[in-house]
Amino acid sequence: MSQSDLHFQVDSRLATLLSQEYSSSERALKELIDNAWDADAEQVSVTLPKPLSDAPIIISDDGCGMTEEELRRHYLFIARDPRSRRGDRTVGKNRLIKGRKGIGKFAGLMAASVMTLETRARGRLCGFTLRLEDLTQTDDIEHLNIAFRSESCYVQLHDTTITLTHLHQGMAFPDANKLRQVLLQDYGRQDDFQIMVDGKRLDVDDVSGSFSEVEQELPKVGKVKLRFAISDGNAGLRQPGIILRVDGKSVGKPGFFGLDKRDDFPVRLLRKLYGEVNADGLRDHITAGWDAPVENSELLMAVEAYVQPILQQAFEQQYRRDMQLAQARLQKAIQTRLAELPEHKRQFADRAIRKVLDKYYGEPDSKVEPIVFVLLEALERSDYRLLLEHIADSRPRDVAAIAEGLNDFGLAEMAYLVEQASARSMFLDQLEQLASNTGTSEAIMHKALERNLWVFGPEFSLFSTNITLKRQIEEYLQKKYVGNKADQRPDLLLNQNLSGEYLLIELKRPSHSLNHDDYTQAIAYRHDLGKHISATIRVLLIGGRRSPDFPQVNREPDVNVAVFDQLIATARKQLQWLLRDKTGIAPT
Repeated sequence: MSQSDLHFQVDSRLATLLSQEYSSSERALKELIDNAWDADAEQVSVTLPKPLSDAPIIISDDGCGMTEEELRRHYLFIARDPRSRRGDRTVGKNRLIKGRKGIGKFAGLMAASVMTLETRARGRLCGFTLRLEDLTQTDDIEHLNIAFRSESCYVQLHDTTITLTHLHQGMAFPDANKLRQVLLQDYGRQDDFQIMVDGKRLDVDDVSGSFSEVEQELPKVGKVKLRFAISDGNAGLRQPGIILRVDGKSVGKPGFFGLDKRDDFPVRLLRKLYGEVNADGLRDHITAGWDAPVENSELLMAVEAYVQPILQQAFEQQYRRDMQLAQARLQKAIQTRLAELPEHKRQFADRAIRKVLDKYYGEPDSKVEPIVFVLLEALERSDYRLLLEHIADSRPRDVAAIAEGLNDFGLAEMAYLVEQASARSMFLDQLEQLASNTGTSEAIMHKALERNLWVFGPEFSLFSTNITLKRQIEEYLQKKYVGNKADQRPDLLLNQNLSGEYLLIELKRPSHSLNHDDYTQAIAYRHDLGKHISATIRVLLIGGRRSPDFPQVNREPDVNVAVFDQLIATARKQLQWLLRDKTGIAPT
């Protein structure tokens, strides 16, 4: 028996794959700027080309640069964690190192076909050019010959410049505003790391939203300059708040100047605030470590008293605009139903909708609309009897909780929630009987669940079917299952929600154990239907149990599996939560 050594080979396609790790060209460029941070640079300049031009992308920094040995032994070493060589922090400025995977060097190839690097350090200018074309023609990246240049330069010079040419024309060119948005999250408040994008310094006014700048002379404090922006994005900022700057240096962490302590101020709004207040007159009121202002400083209190009302007024204006827009969108969706309500109920509906919008400020329309629809349905039904019976039979502490709920949400919504929970509980009892019967067929479960997708959980409750979708699925099944295959015809439901997403449900009888073939077939159905539906199709596969061979990992995306017993048990818990949390009524 002979023995020999085996060796890994690294396909040159690896570099291309690594360059595609980034979700956008702006995020890929940020990776190159992260390298400048790790090199203890203080100045970084990014020059972007005009769309469809032949101009390059140029990123230059004044960091420590790299010697020939560092390029050969470290920079060109793929996937080596820099921290393994020099620890978690940089040598010069003690910065926390951002590069951790050792693959950021390929980031530029996401936007361009050619990347040229030039770096100066300790009297040597070194450089090389990397081309995607060369990579694709080499079987093993370790055998790729890279032309390396090295010559002498002034010892005092230290910097690195990356030039990206032959930009990919099939991709959107990097956008300066988007790049600033990406960079702002990490570098917007760094005192010793200045980034210029197309000649403009990264600053507060780069936040996408409304920007304000005010200046005032305060007694004993001197000039105070407040610059801030309120983001117009749905998600909050990573590091929200106002940073205090004294003599150009940041003091402590960002704060909200008392707005975060007010009960009447929406917390979600604070996540959209980003800015700075410059007050050099506080230099004698800063702790020795420059990590915080002195809390009981009268001058600091004067600055806070000046800043807080300005921020509050700006937020109130933003809040009113957002509320008006949200209400306008809702009014468009529900105006017909509102018009059919009696006048006194219409006035109540307007007030109730404003309460809902206020309570769920900042949430997407897909979350707010179902709540408003429930409210309208309650007003249309006006059945308070069940709720009054519950109040009569409840314990004193339950009645107190109900009273609080009535004050927050209104009697109509409470009545509807109680009635809905009662009806759904009865439905689950009947569904459980069907699921426990070995003779129950797919068709019976189909009929029971077709209009009760809430059983599968909140994420599926907004899906529904209609005549068009029924016809689509019927035509598909008639074509695919004919002749000898007719008795193999599956039971499929095709549904759609308000956002245009599709949900394909395959129902198996309760006595059936879901196996690998079921999974494969469900995926095949999705692929077939996907030829006629452009939107994403989610798959929900339901049966009595799971067989051991049913895939647990490495499944296609948007594929969910459900078992009847677990579904019913989970749905019961959700009903109990609904009664207890929303109405205060303890489940019986």
